[in-house]
Amino acid sequence: MNKHTVLNSTEATEIGQKLADRIAARDFRVGIVGLGYVGLPLALAFVQAGFPVLGFDVDQEKVNSLNARKSYIRHISTDAINKLFDGGKFVPTADVAELGKCDAVVICVPTPLSRHREPDLSYIEMTAEAMVPHLQANQLVVLESTTYPGTTTEVLVPILEKSGLKAGLDLFVAFSPEREDPGNPNFETRTIPKVIGADDSVSRLLANTLYAQVIDKTVPVSSAAAAEATKLTENIFRAVNIALVNELKVIYDRMGIDIWEVIDAAKTKPFGFMPFYPGPGLGGHCIPIDPFYLTWKAREFDIATKFIELAGEINRDMPYYIVRRAGELMDQVKGRGLNGAKVLVIGAAYKKNVDDMRESPALRLMELLRDRHAAFDYHDPFVAEIPPTREHATLTGLKSVSLTAASIAKYDAVLIATDHDNVDYDLIVASCDLVIDTRNATKDVSQGRERIFKV
Repeated sequence: MNKHTVLNSTEATEIGQKLADRIAARDFRVGIVGLGYVGLPLALAFVQAGFPVLGFDVDQEKVNSLNARKSYIRHISTDAINKLFDGGKFVPTADVAELGKCDAVVICVPTPLSRHREPDLSYIEMTAEAMVPHLQANQLVVLESTTYPGTTTEVLVPILEKSGLKAGLDLFVAFSPEREDPGNPNFETRTIPKVIGADDSVSRLLANTLYAQVIDKTVPVSSAAAAEATKLTENIFRAVNIALVNELKVIYDRMGIDIWEVIDAAKTKPFGFMPFYPGPGLGGHCIPIDPFYLTWKAREFDIATKFIELAGEINRDMPYYIVRRAGELMDQVKGRGLNGAKVLVIGAAYKKNVDDMRESPALRLMELLRDRHAAFDYHDPFVAEIPPTREHATLTGLKSVSLTAASIAKYDAVLIATDHDNVDYDLIVASCDLVIDTRNATKDVSQGRERIFKV
């Protein structure tokens, strides 16, 4: 069929059922666009389910690494990469034209915020534009990148339709938000339920059938916008509750009450309470960013998102609060402020036991320490060197230092920003007389607790 021939709805339904049968038979080549924290595990899941998979990324180094059977993401092992190539079903490439040979294309590209906290959809738009010359009739395109309600319908579809194909008739488009949690040992791509939304029944059928082959449970919803809103709601819920416990931390700290003790006691109630934990600020690609996608879109409907923005304000202030408290504690314990002090920051990744640096609050803490004229180093067992980032360029190339009793003793204070499990907190507390713990990482340290200050 010529790719510019537009079907009617009855023909589209018939084609859709035939495509669904092909999906169930694994006679369906899947293209994954973006081989990062979301796309690479997804590619592995499809390969393990018996699908031929094309992995596309504009970064040739990632393609080269995969061809060399090397992982560039810590929690994805070399064994997992080798499994990608078992049976010859996986092909990595940086040639976008190869996507034209796929039956389905799943887009897993970043959706950051601009410096003015407005949605940056440039990666989605550039991907769609690059795909247009290569789109074929009856392809399924699924967007997984987190974004505001309406993006799939209002931004992605019009670009794809430049091909001459018509969404819902001879081009099938859906949205299914990624729900990856890097480093979480309890969940993997297959076991995390998959929300799937589309604006027509055939696209919804195809997307749901495709994901049902690789995910234990799928959750179809009525539209792409409903699926987009689902992902934002999940992360706004977390952002608001984290803001609440961060504010409680500030209050209870002033009262001399341990917030972690309070939360541990409160969570013993079998109903009506869900534990969230404070920290030095939000990190990762989702929670610090996603709420502002809805805030931005809500303005179009003349709605002020007061609650969401207040939570964002509290969470954004946490690194500043931590450094202010560090200065106060330096004065209290050492009789001097941060000016000229030497501080060791524990952790550069945004959360424990991963090497993921996206939006890490540790980077902001380092910059704020520098602004207070403190000298600093960092230690992170998973981040040997700080890579280039858009907002923290001055930290690029800073290298992790080793932890020994002698090296720790050279610092005036240790600031724990990330609570990696494989850090010797007993050694830290024994070797430094001011340990500022933002994560309750030292909860099991028994000796020298008078040296520990939870903030």
